Amino acid sequence: MSKQRTVRVECGKPTQMNYVTGTELSIDVYKPSPPKSQLYEIRSSPGIKCSILDQQLITPVTESASKFVLHKGTILLVTQDKTSKDVNDNKVTVTFYEDKSDNPIDKMTLQFTAVSTSLDVDADRDGKVEENHPNKASWSWGPNGHGAVLLVNCDKDDAFSSKPDNTDNLVNRLSDLKDMSCMILRTKGPQTLQSGCKLQLYISASDRYKVRVFLRKEGRLLHVLGDQKLSFVTNYKFGKKEYDFFVEGLRFPDKDFDGLVTINLSLLESMTVGEAPIFTDRVVFRMAPWIMTPNTLAPEEVFVCSVAGNEKFLKEFKALVAKVKCKLTVCPEYVNRGDRWIQDEIEFGYIEAPHKYFPVVLDSPRDRELKDFPHKKILGPDFGHVTKTSDEVNSLDSFGNLEVSPPVTVNGKEYPMGRIIIGSAFPTTSDGRNMAKVIRDFLYAQQVQSPVELFSDWLVVGHVDEFMTFIPAPDRKGFRLVLCSPDACCKLFKKLEQEGHGEAQMFEGQNAQPFKINELLSNQKLLDDNIYVQQCIDWNRDVLKKELGLDEGDIIDIPVLFTLHQKYGKAMSFFPDMVNMIVLGKYLGIPKPFGPLINGKCPLESAVRSALEPLGLECNFIDDFAAYHLLIGEVHCGSNVRRKPFSLKWWNMEI
Repeated sequence: MSKQRTVRVECGKPTQMNYVTGTELSIDVYKPSPPKSQLYEIRSSPGIKCSILDQQLITPVTESASKFVLHKGTILLVTQDKTSKDVNDNKVTVTFYEDKSDNPIDKMTLQFTAVSTSLDVDADRDGKVEENHPNKASWSWGPNGHGAVLLVNCDKDDAFSSKPDNTDNLVNRLSDLKDMSCMILRTKGPQTLQSGCKLQLYISASDRYKVRVFLRKEGRLLHVLGDQKLSFVTNYKFGKKEYDFFVEGLRFPDKDFDGLVTINLSLLESMTVGEAPIFTDRVVFRMAPWIMTPNTLAPEEVFVCSVAGNEKFLKEFKALVAKVKCKLTVCPEYVNRGDRWIQDEIEFGYIEAPHKYFPVVLDSPRDRELKDFPHKKILGPDFGHVTKTSDEVNSLDSFGNLEVSPPVTVNGKEYPMGRIIIGSAFPTTSDGRNMAKVIRDFLYAQQVQSPVELFSDWLVVGHVDEFMTFIPAPDRKGFRLVLCSPDACCKLFKKLEQEGHGEAQMFEGQNAQPFKINELLSNQKLLDDNIYVQQCIDWNRDVLKKELGLDEGDIIDIPVLFTLHQKYGKAMSFFPDMVNMIVLGKYLGIPKPFGPLINGKCPLESAVRSALEPLGLECNFIDDFAAYHLLIGEVHCGSNVRRKPFSLKWWNMEI
């Protein structure tokens, strides 16, 4: 429906006004009619469309139209699609009659100057700003949806700055403009107008810290909206003009922000006293969400720390990454200050608009010795940074406790970008550890990867990557869920004992107490510990099956044993946790378990190979025993991966 504007026209002196194309003028015909008026007729300039709204019926007015009967409440509707060449070159006349004779009683005349003005964005999401898209003032998801997209400008294009670009109201580099969305204010009309007009651009007070707008004027960029500036007014320029604006996103969607921002435009007409709006236009942007990338997406860059004592691990790790032929970034000790747990400090994701994509690192509130690494070594041109802080921090706030599934379909509902996985306390526990609310609120607010919460507080460290991961697969759903299985490990060891290998021992050559298979199987406390652990994992197994739409054929059990910490009463892996692996395409970097050797081979490694290699994967066992395992962490905890984005554009999702 066209935007409607009420206009008052009286008999006698002509009414003159400015008119904006695309709007509909509503003129009361009955109230200003002379006494004794029974009939009326309408005449208009070429190109003007007139209709009569009378007794809830709309009747188009044609050139040959006869006189109409005048009724109480009769309304004349007027539109014009073309802009004027001269002032007041559009004319509509309503002539009143007492009877069917041609003797008029009186007439009222409207003269107007038609101008065009529109605030335009890339509403069809094709990377171009189209003129006056019919759905620019709203947002809808899906391949047939509409609505403009805005990036949070959280990278750093200025090498001399220490903070992301969205923290100030300056544009110091032209490359910074590419991180913003274009918005064009277009006007068209005659060289002069009946009266002076102004254009007003404005936002609501609630959006002032969510969006910032710059105007390109005479080669300079002026900050016109955002922060303390809610309104920008400029004189209406006669003739055909375009104003180039650049819109900068400042905040990601969050608990108190649905991601939508509105920018308004009004055409103000000068009156004897003050100014009055005669036309209003608006556009809506949705802030691009932060998107995580699952293990099934190809790696682009691998991160690991160099610390005292991990030289052997680092050598084997580098050899693995060399096979993948992707970039390796080693964080040196003077930066990490001895903190090797790079998975816990950061999580890589990305943001995308039709015109631009760049990776964004989510910085955890953990803030240990690695806290300076994300914004000092990762933040830069086309590499963004966002952080969430919390007054109270526990181990579950580290991002080994933050994973994402591959795409899944659950009971007919598609999650084409997967579902975020986070670990929490058991649902009925009132005093357990949970991920900080600010992080959870942030993750839920992104919408595109609806989170699933698991029970991970049973672990000493409490991270989901300690008992689960996803690996690519050529069949079924395109992946497998890999879970730790104490039950599978106990069955494997019992089988080895029955075959006469009970004296074979674990951890040979390592700085740890060796254990024979029969010693493990006779340790009732260890067995009881693992019965409990298996129950905890099975709880999560059932949740994952339900929330990810999986069945048993989508799950692979990997033999791992746990033991309960004497002080904390929570679990940690007894030998290197082979599920805590790094996935680099078909290459897997798996903690070497140092299991008992049977005929020179480790049966734990053999079990993993037989389960994973038929899927076309290559198992690479890495010695992380001294450098990571003894510190209650493994390969995945000590590494991180930036991956390619999804080919699917998030705005094409059906939500």
